[in-house]
Amino acid sequence: MENQNQVLQRLRSVFRSGITIPAQFRLSQLNQLMAMIQENEELILKALHQDLAKPKFEAIMSEVDIVVNELHFAIANFTSWMQPEYVSKNLATKLDDCFVRREPLGVVLIIGPWNYPLHLLLLPLVSAIAAGNCAVIKPSEVSAHTDRLMAELIPKYLSQECYTVVRGGAEETTSLLQLRFDHIFYTGSQAVARIVMRAASEHLTPVTLELGGKCPCFIYGRVDIAAAARRLVWSKYFNAGQSCVAPDYVLCSAATRDALLPALRQTLEQFYGKEPQKSPDMSRIVSPRHWTRLMELLKKSSGKVVVGGESDQQDKYFAPTVLVDVGEDDALMAEEIFGPILPILTVESLEEGIDLMNRQEKPLALYVFSDEASVVNTVLERTSSGGFCSNDGIIHMCLPTLPFGGVGTSGFGSYHGRWGFETFSHRRAVMLRGWALERLNGLRYPPYQENKLSWLRWTTSAKSSCSLM
Repeated sequence: MENQNQVLQRLRSVFRSGITIPAQFRLSQLNQLMAMIQENEELILKALHQDLAKPKFEAIMSEVDIVVNELHFAIANFTSWMQPEYVSKNLATKLDDCFVRREPLGVVLIIGPWNYPLHLLLLPLVSAIAAGNCAVIKPSEVSAHTDRLMAELIPKYLSQECYTVVRGGAEETTSLLQLRFDHIFYTGSQAVARIVMRAASEHLTPVTLELGGKCPCFIYGRVDIAAAARRLVWSKYFNAGQSCVAPDYVLCSAATRDALLPALRQTLEQFYGKEPQKSPDMSRIVSPRHWTRLMELLKKSSGKVVVGGESDQQDKYFAPTVLVDVGEDDALMAEEIFGPILPILTVESLEEGIDLMNRQEKPLALYVFSDEASVVNTVLERTSSGGFCSNDGIIHMCLPTLPFGGVGTSGFGSYHGRWGFETFSHRRAVMLRGWALERLNGLRYPPYQENKLSWLRWTTSAKSSCSLM
């Protein structure tokens, strides 16, 4: 069996052969990836249910179809993304061909997380393939059934010469990070991201970090409380809150909170019944360790539990939970919750809400629920986040024409659609020159003269540029 370094060297040799460059090869692999998902949908759904008790409905929406739609979009557009991008020229470069050429980076490493173990592993792989790279694919060992299935299926459908799955835990991942890749794409926690960055810095390897953070949901001004409750409950408790873009906490006035709480209780009962643990639509926490972390967070909180709070360690169940009387310095505000616990903090003005959000690290997503366009626009203009959505949650990341990525500690770099293709491509500046106009070029040769300098400055100035040349 090959060791990790041998795998990397083999992939590097294959990449240098140019096999991944032609559009036809890229298309064949994207089609194969599509076939892998469509032909094995039942196996995929079974693995996701074994790992996280994901309901079929959620698994198809957030794991299967989102990848299939990304594949359709890439297949329809990647050849146009490959085309040279011609740029405007000045008088001195009038007869030259000047363009930007997208070239694959080489051999890339994709490290997937456990919370969406198919979606967040394969979406960056779609981009890497479309851009013409070879890839080492590292699924999360925490979602063990999906990890095993990906290791079984990917070599059956994709070129084994160009794409390799590496399995294992922290030790194997640490070992992988000692090798020099041409790009590392990591999705996961901020703590591990720091390890990834330190390892990448040894080789000056560029990285894309898709992390998370505490995504606020600010409810302010006139709002349809019933609709807001439905959208908030859906986006918060989808996948049992184990989403990097789930609303992490709510900001609203005391009056809005008092109107919102009964709507939340009613909505939770409508969605999951009087006993959510018995609902087939409620996912489970991925592991006993993560369940224990959530329990410890809840115990440390000074807030008051007004909805939920029940749990079952053996079943890895954690009830949809809402707390009030939560302060900014509460334990629940110290880190990303990443589970079905929703603290509600009160603010009494737009200014106060914006100031509180801006005191936190920049989140991966920021949500504003309001019927007032002035409120939405003010929050949009005066805050910073990876993504922004008004009057809904999570949905913005489903559109492949929008970039998905963080800012600051919520990550950097982006992907989805064209944005992913660009992430895995080098934009090479190209100027193709002939031997014409040598007399004009003579202006830059010694011996230098003032009149030459004047002419040269004129021919190379922005004023002499012409997009038609």
